[in-house]
Amino acid sequence: MGGCANPSRAAAWAAAVLVVASLGGCASDPAPEPEGKEYGRPLPPGTPALERVTDLAEIPDLRATFATRELAIEALDESLAYFGKPSSLTWFPYATDDRSISHADQVRTLELLRDALVNSATSDEFQGRCLMLFDFYRSRGWDGSGEVLYTAYCEPIFDGRRKADARYMYPLYGLPTDLVKDADGTPRGRRADNGHVVPYYTRGELEANGHLDGLEIVYLKDPFEVYIAHVQGSARVDLPTGDQLCIGYAGKTDRPYSSVGLRLVEEGHISSSNLSLTTLKRYFRSNPGELNRVLPHNESYVFFVEREPGPFGSIGARVTPYHSVATDKSVFPRGGPCVVVARMPFADPDDPSGITKRDTTQLAFDQDTGGAIRSAGRCDLFVGTGHEAELLAGHTRDEGQLFYLFVKPQ
Repeated sequence: MGGCANPSRAAAWAAAVLVVASLGGCASDPAPEPEGKEYGRPLPPGTPALERVTDLAEIPDLRATFATRELAIEALDESLAYFGKPSSLTWFPYATDDRSISHADQVRTLELLRDALVNSATSDEFQGRCLMLFDFYRSRGWDGSGEVLYTAYCEPIFDGRRKADARYMYPLYGLPTDLVKDADGTPRGRRADNGHVVPYYTRGELEANGHLDGLEIVYLKDPFEVYIAHVQGSARVDLPTGDQLCIGYAGKTDRPYSSVGLRLVEEGHISSSNLSLTTLKRYFRSNPGELNRVLPHNESYVFFVEREPGPFGSIGARVTPYHSVATDKSVFPRGGPCVVVARMPFADPDDPSGITKRDTTQLAFDQDTGGAIRSAGRCDLFVGTGHEAELLAGHTRDEGQLFYLFVKPQ
């Protein structure tokens, strides 16, 4: 997760998506799962998340993705830059159901895909090149059926202040020095005075004991905005000087994440069919004491860092609207190309305040992760920056399929 995108990218994509739809059809706070479906359930031990598609009829049609190839190339180049770092070697080889994908295989896949995007004259030629060059692998999903639950995240924009005052008094904090993380960023706990690693403080303990005093980066005017920044993992903050501060994800505690929205549904305050980020915002502003009551049930706590405009995913790549996804990196490969196949919400061109849904096949790149995104049955799509993106992210919850491309063995 990470920190500050260009709104014009999202606007450009929104214009192109009308073509995509005609051709083929903010770490999220998930809504309740349908009865009997556990999208976060891990596959049986030793079961690869990806299986090769052998039936040509089940391979996604990539012609629709050609309409947004400029943004796809932009995202692809971010992945190529990641694979130029020695640290990217750590996560390969990657095991599928029938082969082992090497670091060189993944780089070659990106290089060949870039060449196909740049040099194909038509969408038909692009589809033909992809079928010739790549094997397609499908996520087994949450239960082996291939079904994946899609949510979305964004980069919200808030007003803020560098110093607290009577109105702006809710801080976003920097990373504490006693937080212990693995090399891949996985939180392990807190380094105690005796040198042992113990569970980090809960949200309630952090807010009660002043442990984070002095780590304040910026102050917001609404505690729910702080919550949104924690869930989305990044934010832009407009300052009274006219400057805009980009805040990126720096880490989180090892405490479990619990959805505030789900708790309100379980308590009967909001219906499951009506749960969205917009609904939550309206509820908490109408019931200002409720957030303080339910938020401590989410023990997880997110920390931030000031950084250049991005936002940046967990692999250090600058994420691109509708072309970057967050997945569970314990089961999916970092940085590579994938194909999102799902029914997705988009801004309605005939109604600026409305949202419409379309069947979508979209080329994306696996460049991020999220605290609530776990297992082969979950995927989070980055949808951009600002209010419109926030609306879209809050209404994204659709079942679909997720495919990965790997260069065919020589």
